[in-house]
Amino acid sequence: MSHFTTRRSFMQAVGAGAAALSLTGCSQSAKKPSQGPAEKPIQGFERTPGYADASTGWKPISDRRIRVGIAGYGYCGFGAAFDFQKHPNVEVVAVSDLFPGRCATLAKKCGCEKTYPSCEEMVQDDRIEAVFIATDAPSHARLAIDALKHGKHVASAVPAVFGSLEDADRLLEAVKTSGRKYMMFETSYFHEDLYAARQLYKAGALGQIVYAEGEYFHYMPEPLGSYKEWRTGIPPQWYPTHSNAYYVGVHGGSFTEVCCMAMPSRNKWFQPENNSFKNAFATEAALFRTSEGGMARMAVSWDTPGHGGEMGRIRGTRGSVYLKYEGAVKENEQPDLKRPPLPPGVAVGSHGGSHGYLMSEYIAAILEDRRPLVDVVQALNMTVGGIMAHRSAQKYGELMRIPQYKL
Repeated sequence: MSHFTTRRSFMQAVGAGAAALSLTGCSQSAKKPSQGPAEKPIQGFERTPGYADASTGWKPISDRRIRVGIAGYGYCGFGAAFDFQKHPNVEVVAVSDLFPGRCATLAKKCGCEKTYPSCEEMVQDDRIEAVFIATDAPSHARLAIDALKHGKHVASAVPAVFGSLEDADRLLEAVKTSGRKYMMFETSYFHEDLYAARQLYKAGALGQIVYAEGEYFHYMPEPLGSYKEWRTGIPPQWYPTHSNAYYVGVHGGSFTEVCCMAMPSRNKWFQPENNSFKNAFATEAALFRTSEGGMARMAVSWDTPGHGGEMGRIRGTRGSVYLKYEGAVKENEQPDLKRPPLPPGVAVGSHGGSHGYLMSEYIAAILEDRRPLVDVVQALNMTVGGIMAHRSAQKYGELMRIPQYKL
């Protein structure tokens, strides 16, 4: 047994990621949706420093170019943020956005001439093989299902569904019947700490996961710009994947039961009469039972100032991870903790340097004809747990069972 040749290499691997997570400020301007992206970085979109060697060791797996369509530029400029346009195996052949000015900007960013006024029209383009849906959260499931029915592979921004168990069932069925790939772009999966924890778990170094924690703190004294104000007063656990990934993204399992506590917010946007959700909660903390019998505490908060970001920790029967590994690792259990190389020119991007890795994984899954890392099952297991958590909070912490999803 060795106690930290691995520890030192792990600390080197996660050090920059931990620093990035600690620098998630809250400076942004509240613009109307039609005005385009915010002038100042939104939390999570700060520039990730370093990573000049991110492409070292990259090797092409195919010379095929996948024809991609991108839907949504939006308040965050999200459609162009993952560098599809720079991947050597991708040709961005069309883009869409409901606002003509944003659509033109997205086309320019992606080096694409063909534009559509809506995603529904774009997915009818027979040239397109795969789409990335970066639209407003309430439309994700509907547009993903439509694209799958048109024979496209689908990547979607988070969450997979927006408060609807019926949409979760419909999305799963659409993936099954279409035979196409579906991937949710959950940014925490490629944070350096979570990626390393997943590698350690797969190698057996953590043992059985007894307890996990995940936190997504994003202080919003005023609501961010959003299409039809979907962000105004949003129930925190309807946007749960940045925290829930700190169990599902490590273990690959699910949550089976939940008890969730919440506190009515003093923020005026969370007075029930001031939002379309009739929601009073801006902070919700859920305690889940996991599919392996352990426990997970997952919190989402919009109204608590201070340090923010996506973060978590894992405690197992053989070792623990809290932005570093603590435990003894056998020689045959020492995995490579460094994230896989990116194609030259593709940036790691924002959200802890995760954007480029998510896009690259999606393209690789199509080229290799395999299930992507954050497939529909993991996407729904992360998202639906939050939907049920909010329902529990509405009933003063009542214990509730959570639907389970399988392919």
